[in-house]
Amino acid sequence: MTRRMRENGVSISEIAREMGCSRKTARKYIYGTKPVRYKRRRKKESILDPYKDHIRKRLGLYPLSAVRLFEEIQEMGYTGSYTTVKNFVRTIKRSEGVVAEYSYETGPGIQSQVDWGVVDRVIVDGVKKKLYCFVMVLGYSRTRYTEFTLDCRTDTFIQCHLNAFAYFGGVTKEILYDNTKNVVLHRALKSSDSEWNRLFEDFFSYYGFLPRLCKPGKEGAKTKGKVERAIGYVKNNLYLGLEYDSIADLNNKARLWMERVNRKPHGTTGIPPLERLLEEKLDPFDLKTPYQIVRTEYRKITKNCYFKYMGNSYSVPWKYAGCQAELRIQNSKIMVFVNGTNVCQHIHRDGSGQTVRVSEHFDGLLKLKMGHNRERHEERLRKIKSSAPSVSRRPLVEYEIFTGCEEDE
Repeated sequence: MTRRMRENGVSISEIAREMGCSRKTARKYIYGTKPVRYKRRRKKESILDPYKDHIRKRLGLYPLSAVRLFEEIQEMGYTGSYTTVKNFVRTIKRSEGVVAEYSYETGPGIQSQVDWGVVDRVIVDGVKKKLYCFVMVLGYSRTRYTEFTLDCRTDTFIQCHLNAFAYFGGVTKEILYDNTKNVVLHRALKSSDSEWNRLFEDFFSYYGFLPRLCKPGKEGAKTKGKVERAIGYVKNNLYLGLEYDSIADLNNKARLWMERVNRKPHGTTGIPPLERLLEEKLDPFDLKTPYQIVRTEYRKITKNCYFKYMGNSYSVPWKYAGCQAELRIQNSKIMVFVNGTNVCQHIHRDGSGQTVRVSEHFDGLLKLKMGHNRERHEERLRKIKSSAPSVSRRPLVEYEIFTGCEEDE
């Protein structure tokens, strides 16, 4: 080809550019009498060669990491870099392929999956807090529900469930969870023998659904892949780049987002989730009286007649100063009990650093303190009088005799 181009009057420089080689190489092919032959270079030995059999053998038995294998061959005398080991291990693992997974599908109304996810850290009232994302996905229809919160307490977890049930219009027969403390305190080999979170146990018993627990570790995470993928979808498709003014504003935008994505054909089923939701046949949610979330906490009432909750101070009647208070929190209401008696209640204030003072809680305290102060003052006066030294009285003539006044006269 180079010779024909040269015979047609093409310059050597043009031939070199066309063929992608140097002018020297082009001349070699144009004027050469024999085909150009190159000697095969001898393969350069690698510092890793003496250890490759060991690495292959170990990877055949266990899926060890490159770091672990690097440490092992270092003990055997390897002096090369970790990068060399990592690249060799990568070629072996890629050649092995990927273990096939079986996609587990559930029928209508059978199962939903739930999980938390941390999506960001935000400033609230000058304090940096984690922003959590609660996600529930119906297994059959793939209908998704999401809600953002500033904490992951069990009462918040339950409230998110109630909101999701209301959105779906019902409850599945079972819900799949990982081993979060919101659900289970101690995981047993048999799920039914596990120690459930008492507040959550009361909740799932009330609605009659069965909590299912994933196996620990990565294998367990694969069993709830629907909600795992949904959390990633929420982070990347909804939250990333979204502007909002407050958590309420964020959840309003999340509601609009759910309406949009649940009407689009799903990537797996090819059918919009809200269309398949009609086939779910969920257990009715609104036939029972709404579940009342009551959380119990304990606080010590200070001598100033206040207790602290979520960074704010709340007053109690002054006669309970120094007592142990039982707080029963239901939604935003805080009921305060002392020795089983409801002594007062407050409405929870958002934010922190606030003092909620009810003037009636201090009625009579000032009068009592003034009375005590008066009694202490009178007691101090009595002590002063009783401890004063007694002075004997003598006639003045005795002092005159003592000073010698009579003799001078």
